Amino acid sequence: RDLSFFDQHASGRIVSRVTSDTQDFATVVTLTVDLLSQLVLVGVISVVMLTQNVRLALLTFLMGPIVIAIALIFRRLARRVMQQAQRAQATVNATIQETISGIAVAKNFRQEAAIYNDFNAINEMAYQVQIRRVAVFGSIYPLLNTVSGLGVSMIIYAGGLLAINGTISVGEWYLFIQSLTIFFYPITSIASFWNQFQQGLAASERVFALIDDEPLVVQTAQASVGRLQGVITFDKVTFNYSTGRNTVLQDFSLTIPAGETLAIVGHTGAGKSSLVKLLMRFYEFQGGQLLIDGRDIRTLNLGEYRRQLGLVPQAPFLFSGTVADNIRYGRPGASDAEVATAAKQLGDGSWLDDLPQGLNTDVGERGARLSLGQRQLVALARVLLQDPAILLLDEATASIDPFTETQVQDALATVLQGRTSIVIAHRLSTVRAADRIIVLRNGEIIEEGNHEGLLAQGGHYAELYTTYFRHQSLAYQPWAEVASV
Repeated sequence: RDLSFFDQHASGRIVSRVTSDTQDFATVVTLTVDLLSQLVLVGVISVVMLTQNVRLALLTFLMGPIVIAIALIFRRLARRVMQQAQRAQATVNATIQETISGIAVAKNFRQEAAIYNDFNAINEMAYQVQIRRVAVFGSIYPLLNTVSGLGVSMIIYAGGLLAINGTISVGEWYLFIQSLTIFFYPITSIASFWNQFQQGLAASERVFALIDDEPLVVQTAQASVGRLQGVITFDKVTFNYSTGRNTVLQDFSLTIPAGETLAIVGHTGAGKSSLVKLLMRFYEFQGGQLLIDGRDIRTLNLGEYRRQLGLVPQAPFLFSGTVADNIRYGRPGASDAEVATAAKQLGDGSWLDDLPQGLNTDVGERGARLSLGQRQLVALARVLLQDPAILLLDEATASIDPFTETQVQDALATVLQGRTSIVIAHRLSTVRAADRIIVLRNGEIIEEGNHEGLLAQGGHYAELYTTYFRHQSLAYQPWAEVASV
């Protein structure tokens, strides 16, 4: 699935489709087998009843359409309430997932009561929907039993008259009554199963909607990639995240030579992270070309291509397990020695001394047992182990303290050699180390050059420097400014 799919669907709703909806869909298979066996039983009993008495058998068969008509009336209602129930359950799951993920923020802002009230309202809504579902599904079987009971009573009465008149014997009448009981049970079961079948079909629609959702990122070919040189060309690229939203990039052009370290700066929403996401093929662009070593990115084998890219996101995600497990995620077949080497490339490995058990330290869920800086270092080590041809750092040092940043910068100075690197950073040291800086505003390059040259121009970069970077400079003396006021 494209990243846009997960942006548009809450994780709790996806989990609901994968778990409860697939379980409901599984009942369709079981019910289908049951329905077939019940139909066979109805056919056999029908033959027996016809051999006993044709008139009573035909009278009995007239009850079948009535039972089926009732089932069909309930069909649309049952399907509608089942879809509502499944959506309500998905909403509950999504709320639980979001609440657990953001519990620290909620506690920080003392919003526990608000979260409880919101969840209580959603839960009450789901409860009312489930009550309607139970009412619909709980009424069908008693109603069918009532109708079939009335039918049996009528046929017993008619058969009794025939027995009194001598048309049939009492023994034949009794045998027919026994057959009648066996006949109506599968009929009512089939009608009852039909509504459960609708429940499974409603679930199957949601499951197949997930499966059949067409990916927006489409590769037109599967050309082998090999080791990339790292030449990147944006040729009049146009991009927006979804139809109807503002265009992020319009006829955007940029060439990055192999081995260059390019820093991208700009205010929030300028389009910096969008460039990285397009390079990773997380999203599809709507116009222009994106070339890698002169080849259309759409023609490359996506798996091989992504193996050549190393991404360190702004908020690195760590999986449950040890530090070593998370570093090895970049190259699953790596040995313990290779993992240790990658980790020690960052600050000579001194950051590992702060971990209780070094590389064997359990990071907890989403890396909760590590500091933000430690998580960032694990993410960097993971990329180093991967040994990519193109390195993408999306504000990769924004959450690291100055001491840790010094360690990372020293390591990156070596690691970036021979690799094409794109850096989106809010750290002055990162920007200064770049071979070239481009300044983005509203998806357009408005300035380009090195740090000193852009400062001398006194343009937008100089404004960004004053806002974001200047206080990080050792030459910055805020008290001097106060004294001059």
